[in-house]
Amino acid sequence: MIKYKLDVQEELKKKGYTSYIIRKNKYLSEGTLAKIKRGEPINMKSLNAICCMLRKNVDDVIDIEITDDEKIKYFI
Repeated sequence: MIKYKLDVQEELKKKGYTSYIIRKNKYLSEGTLAKIKRGEPINMKSLNAICCMLRKNVDDVIDIEITDDEKIKYFI
């Protein structure tokens, strides 16, 4: 399961990226912003954009915690 290590929208706001600016410049879609707000996973292109805007590495933004269901499904 992918979890955000930080409040992405708050961190973007600190860097000057308001929701208006993000939508106006088409950095991220409205759907992606909604997924981030709900803590849901996003696609790699969006994750890359966030990392660029925040000037952070992927492992600074997300963490992967393997759930028991994922262990059952994927572990051999």
